[in-house]
Formats: sequence, C-alpha cells, structure tokens
Amino acid sequence: MDKIILENMLFYGYHGVLAEENRLGQRFAVSLVIGTNTSAAGLSDDLALSLNYAEVYDAVKKIMAGTPVKLLERLAETIADNVLDMGALWVRVRVKKLHPPIPGQMDYAAVEIERSRT
Repeated sequence: MDKIILENMLFYGYHGVLAEENRLGQRFAVSLVIGTNTSAAGLSDDLALSLNYAEVYDAVKKIMAGTPVKLLERLAETIADNVLDMGALWVRVRVKKLHPPIPGQMDYAAVEIERSRT
C-alpha cells in the first residue's frame, strides 16, 4: 500500500470545551497518513491519477477554520470522512492541541484515529 503523508499542518481554531478556547482560540497541528495507490500517477506523471495533497490540505484547513467543535475526536472524524470522500483507501489522522489549557507542562494533547471505507 502506498502512502501520502502530510505532517504537522498548522492551523488556528476556536475548538474546545472551555469558553476561553472558543473565545480566544489556539494553535492546532494536523498530520495525515493517507493510504492510496500511487502507481498509475508514478508511471504517468499525471496528478489526475493521484490524490492531490493541495486539495487535501485545503479541505483540512476549511474544517479547522470552520465551525468550532468541542472535541479533538470530532475534528479527527470529520477530517477522516472528508479524506476518504476524496478517494483515499484509508487514512490515519492525528489532531494535536499545541497548548491545551490544563495546569502542567506538556508538548501537546492529541487524538489519533485510523479509518477506512472497507
């Protein structure tokens, strides 16, 4: 299985459970591993035969900048559904909240899911 990887796409959004998160917003990072078959595109050098990662990026950006949701899990599910609708065979989505509003020191809080249509 071939993979297209988009690592640490950075976005600013207003997602979260706390009112402050919805009002002030915060930074998020999204990473994708997309299962697909790239052989036809690789042999022909034709983007139309592959999954266009610029279009995938735009779809993720629209979700992350869109209507706020409470949970990282919801963001991950929405992103996975969109990428699968674009023709991926399977997708692994990791959504990171880079500065979660909790006391204590950590690099980030994240949710990672893997979904397929099969």
